[in-house]
Amino acid sequence: MELNVLNIKGQETGRKVALNEAIFGIEPNDHVIYLDVKQYMANQRQGNAKSKERSEISGSTRKLGRQKGGGGARHGDINSPLLRGGGRVFGPKPRDYSFKLNKKVKQLARRSALSTKAIENAILIIEDFSFDAPKTKEMVNIVKNLKGEEKKVLFVLPEANKNVYLSARNLNTPKQIAVGELQEGKKHRSRKSVSVEVLPAADINTYKILNADMLVITEKSLETIDAVLNK
Repeated sequence: MELNVLNIKGQETGRKVALNEAIFGIEPNDHVIYLDVKQYMANQRQGNAKSKERSEISGSTRKLGRQKGGGGARHGDINSPLLRGGGRVFGPKPRDYSFKLNKKVKQLARRSALSTKAIENAILIIEDFSFDAPKTKEMVNIVKNLKGEEKKVLFVLPEANKNVYLSARNLNTPKQIAVGELQEGKKHRSRKSVSVEVLPAADINTYKILNADMLVITEKSLETIDAVLNK
């Protein structure tokens, strides 16, 4: 599979790159995708929910009433789960939700996710770029040139780039920044939102790939992806 290489203005450079069929051209395996996404989401859980049982409640241990004949359920002290303010029965305790997944399974899942995006024609290859300083406005213009407005765009770079990351950080928030608000002299003209995330090629994972509507990969990032997923 060959794709045209674009510049940051969204124009074709006249060059083409061939995507590795072993990574971008396989039959997607839905089950391993499910397992990898499940592991990723499990690892995001804090697992710190905690409720107090009757032995942890502060209160007297004096038996409040007779064992039988009271007309209600049997209970002992004021900390009983049957009473208001008492302990909780089988409540949640701090736990670790993470689980192990084989390395080859995770690699197959990432290859399957990339192949899925290739099938959907949701992958763009652009020239390598960088910023001299963090500029959110420049990042918005790049996304506009690539027609990524109102989409979740994932930029894959060959390595961590602080200026590019900072330029996109404000665009990855629940309240998306309107394009019109970032243009001088044009306020509320366009309400198209921009959602951008930036990751090094070595750190891409199945969840991030599938969560993006558009995958923008720089030329050098392809080399890193080949090196990581062809092991």
